[in-house]
Amino acid sequence: MWRAGCLEIGHVRFGRRAGETHRRQRRQGAPVRPHTIAEWAGESTPDGMQHLLGRAEWDADQVRDDLRDYVVEHLHDDQAVLVVDETGDVKKGTGTVGVQRQYTGTAGRIENAQVAVYLVYAGRRGHAAVDRELYVPRSWTSDPDRCRDAGLDQDTAFATKPELAILMITRFLDAGHHTSWVAGDEVYGGNPRLRAALEERGTGYVLAGACSHEVTTQAGKFRADALARKLPKQAWQKLSAGAGAKGHRFYDWAAIELPDPAPGSRQLLIRRNRTTGELAYYRCYSPRPVPLSTLVRVAGSRWRVEETFQSGKGLAGLDEHQVRRYASWSRWVILAMLAHAFLAAVRADEHARHPAPDTLIPLTCNEIQRLFITLVIRPVHDTAHRLGWSHWRRRHKARSQASRYRRQATQA
Repeated sequence: MWRAGCLEIGHVRFGRRAGETHRRQRRQGAPVRPHTIAEWAGESTPDGMQHLLGRAEWDADQVRDDLRDYVVEHLHDDQAVLVVDETGDVKKGTGTVGVQRQYTGTAGRIENAQVAVYLVYAGRRGHAAVDRELYVPRSWTSDPDRCRDAGLDQDTAFATKPELAILMITRFLDAGHHTSWVAGDEVYGGNPRLRAALEERGTGYVLAGACSHEVTTQAGKFRADALARKLPKQAWQKLSAGAGAKGHRFYDWAAIELPDPAPGSRQLLIRRNRTTGELAYYRCYSPRPVPLSTLVRVAGSRWRVEETFQSGKGLAGLDEHQVRRYASWSRWVILAMLAHAFLAAVRADEHARHPAPDTLIPLTCNEIQRLFITLVIRPVHDTAHRLGWSHWRRRHKARSQASRYRRQATQA
């Protein structure tokens, strides 16, 4: 039982990037940073971390609700956009909840991976994830025993990624929070149920679509790419999709009105790269007509989710878990989201209260994390602490090795 707990949550490392840092520090003769969170935090064993993620009595969904309120309070923006997207963590084996061979943008190919859908609140003051749902493939939901072993309900029903998005957006709105817009990529833009659910609630959206997506205009039904070829030169406008690290992201944009007897305004939005000519397409809806610049702003907000994934993984360890069961995954992820939201909230408050002088860029989440670790946490890693963890690792590996030999002998 102890061994199973260690396999699930005992070795919570900082992941692949930290492993590379560890090896580089050792080659350069620098002090080697501890490689488990419990060790890095100054604890003598991983028992406390195991207990927090696996056995302690607390509700991750209640923490999620508190996190959502915290993010909206500190990053509040009347023009904020909810961005929905999924990200995957590459995994080995088949025992980790939700794992199967599937495409993940993290690797850019089909891998043995675990995928989750996230909802990100993106406003002018900052952005942070406010909800998450694990994508559980049919290979899992069709096997009740496998679900039970991973801590899922035996009657867990399969849900597509757009259905998970509807669930999270509904939770956000039902909690009393307001948003005028939702953005997402082709996975979500191509789903009629998601679009219908948003229109029913009067929530606008700018959702990416495929070039083969068909829309109905006053002249008939056409593919999106066929309509783009028919646009005259004067239909395009140069507009910024938002400021990036290297300046404004300028593209050429055009919008085509889509007639519909239902209330609201609908358009096909087309984006053209000013250098390559590459086109991208968006299905748009708003309760009332809005200018092209508003649709472009919402479309540009979708990149915030990529920044959230990057900083959430790089600064808060969103993807650095080695957990197997659903409850432990849910707890780890919500704590990582909370840590990232804290950095985003501090950044927003600092920018508002203490604007940086012209000679300095404003404080970033990366810099705030470094300062927080250096000035607040101050973990103690003396010789006795490091020798103690060395002893623990050797003892743990000896027990694991003995367990493997016993299991092998039993199977033989």
